[in-house]
Amino acid sequence: MTIQLTVWYAMAVTATVIVALIVGHWLLERESIRSLGILHDAEFREVLQQLGGDPAALTEAQLITRMESHAAADEHLFFFQVHDGSGRLLFRSSNLGETILPNLSAVGSSWTIDIPLHGRVHGAEFQQGALHFQIGSRLEPMERLLGHYIRIGLLLTVTVAAGSMGLGYGFSRLALNPIRAIEQTARRIGADNLDERIPVPPGHDEVSRLVRLLNAMFDRLETSFRQIRQFSADASHELKTPLTLVRLNAERLRARLSHDHESAAHVDSLLEEISRMNRVIEGLLFLAKAESGGIKPAREIRAARPFMESLAEDARVLAEDAGIKLLLEANEKIDAPFDPGLLRQVLLNLVSNAVAVMPGGGTVTLRSVASGKVWRIEVLDEGPGLTQEQLERIFGRFVRLQRPDARTGSSNGLGLAISRSIARLHGGDLVATNRADRTGLRMTVDLPVG
Repeated sequence: MTIQLTVWYAMAVTATVIVALIVGHWLLERESIRSLGILHDAEFREVLQQLGGDPAALTEAQLITRMESHAAADEHLFFFQVHDGSGRLLFRSSNLGETILPNLSAVGSSWTIDIPLHGRVHGAEFQQGALHFQIGSRLEPMERLLGHYIRIGLLLTVTVAAGSMGLGYGFSRLALNPIRAIEQTARRIGADNLDERIPVPPGHDEVSRLVRLLNAMFDRLETSFRQIRQFSADASHELKTPLTLVRLNAERLRARLSHDHESAAHVDSLLEEISRMNRVIEGLLFLAKAESGGIKPAREIRAARPFMESLAEDARVLAEDAGIKLLLEANEKIDAPFDPGLLRQVLLNLVSNAVAVMPGGGTVTLRSVASGKVWRIEVLDEGPGLTQEQLERIFGRFVRLQRPDARTGSSNGLGLAISRSIARLHGGDLVATNRADRTGLRMTVDLPVG
């Protein structure tokens, strides 16, 4: 936007200057011609005085003598020519050389023509009885002046264009500073700091009205988020007690029906679903607490290598049970602040997901490497991968993208949402990408080292 405003400002200023220069050129040329007309009128009055006021009373010889006397004094400024009503030439000033001014009586009293050896000439014709007096002036001085005007105008246009670019950039930066502050504040506002607001600039202009509108929108968002979080927490908490009672009664019923295998199997299914619902409720409670800041990871500086080795042993058992090989491909020496319990939950969940979508005989690869000031943990599988739209959607709640031939499990669709929440509680993130070397998914956990 800054560049666009700068260009628009520079174009507007430059176009205004160009129009002003064009109008100025037209006015200068027009006024120069008008001034010559005034000079010709004054010169003709002097000619009449030289001729005694009545040229018709003079003989042709007297007329020529007096005209020669007058033209000798002013021929550096004017051309003079006299002819009678029939067009017969009576007098022609010496500065015309061999040039004869054409009879332009039919054109009007004022004219501009091109004359060989003299260039453009502006003249006027005055009739006194049967005599026609023609007085003209070269336009070369005026054209030279206009040429200087054009050159100065071009230089001025270039200077104004360059200057307006600099001024436009400064003005646009100044004008957009409030918008830039709004953008920076709006980017900072997230689910964890919805109480922050954009400072309202003084005045009642468009920017201040926009800020008030955005702050009102954030007020509504904060209220909605608070209500949703509260509902999620309250609903999950209130469901735990009745589910516990249902589970206890089902376990008692299971003991009484131990002799009835069919009924006992139904009760076992009921207990399994109750257990699943408990996991869903616990997951929702965890997310609600994480989003409201109720969970604080026990982040302490720990060595990453032994943690990854211990994790790989448990993950290997989990993978081998499904006929999958687990490989700890890289395990660099890194010291980073993290909560081992929460991070273990994240990585085992990622390994479980990878195992669930892979055919038997495949390999899940773990990597733990330092990337700048980031501890990067990668879990790579050899499954089918995901579409671009699915890569981000999988982190939503209750989203399960499972192939028809994938292994069944007790997934409730909250695992990746919880895993990303834990990564962000550590100041990092969890992202999913398709592998570039083969089919499969790459889950990347980036955590800050310092």
